[in-house]
Amino acid sequence: MIELISMGNRIQPLPVRDGLNPSRVRFPNDAPAMTAREFVAHLITTQRYVHPDDNDAALDKRFADNEVVDQRGTPFQPDQLLKSGQDIWFYRVPAPELEVPHEIGIIHEDAELLVVDKPPFLATFPRGSHITESVLVRMRRQTGNQALSPAHRLDRLTSGVLVLTKRPEIRGAYQELFARREVDKVYEAIADVNPAITPGTVWEHRMEKERGEFKTRIVAGPVNARTEVNAVTLIDATEHTTLEAMHGPLGPQARYELHPLTGRTHQLRLHMFLAGSPILGDPVYPDVLPLEAEDFGVPMHLLSRRLSFIDPLSGEPREFVSKI
Repeated sequence: MIELISMGNRIQPLPVRDGLNPSRVRFPNDAPAMTAREFVAHLITTQRYVHPDDNDAALDKRFADNEVVDQRGTPFQPDQLLKSGQDIWFYRVPAPELEVPHEIGIIHEDAELLVVDKPPFLATFPRGSHITESVLVRMRRQTGNQALSPAHRLDRLTSGVLVLTKRPEIRGAYQELFARREVDKVYEAIADVNPAITPGTVWEHRMEKERGEFKTRIVAGPVNARTEVNAVTLIDATEHTTLEAMHGPLGPQARYELHPLTGRTHQLRLHMFLAGSPILGDPVYPDVLPLEAEDFGVPMHLLSRRLSFIDPLSGEPREFVSKI
């Protein structure tokens, strides 16, 4: 089994290039004898998404440019036999992607943080088929700061407040803040009016999602997903008309202010679906729609409206509010 390794805050032997980190792959202990060129060729050809120009010539150029290296930055020779457990670093070439026609708004910037309004359909960081069409790569290219890194993650279809750190030495402090759930989050979702969902409603379930699955599941066991409803506001006639222009005829809609007390994948989407009002535009709950049906003009209406926390460096309270 080929192992992809996360480096955390350790120094990479190849720099970030054009917004993209190099890949680090470990040569398997049980692999047959293989040269560095054969192994990298195997990694490229077995990618799910391959750029049509990433051919033998491009592979040879990597070696000629000394862009296939070990952990110490020493270049591999194409015919060099790899050792079991040896790490190899190189640059992948992202496959062509559809450009997401939405801009990333700037909410706040200082010496430590860049806080943005993430639009729908942009991934937070490169993943799967969404590499260059991610907030991280776009903002690295836009700002020229190759050290930018998200402090947390928003689902690709979710919009709103996203915090990025600007310097590697402070990255861990903010990422740990989010990992420890010491950030207060408020979201807004638009969905059908539902008299059963009122301010003060609390949803509690146990949720699990396996790698490769589209949907999060409700299972038996201790509660690990808890959401409070802070407020419910009816959508006015003007906004309703705008929503129908995107989605077609709709019944009465409401904006639900949601306060997640935990951070399970798809937690708010699944809680709204279970309550009888799936979030408008959700392509997974209740039914998984085919990827080819995706329309950049028809978003899912889930917005990270506000984040607040005690800054781990200054000790001061911070609050960031979406302008969307």
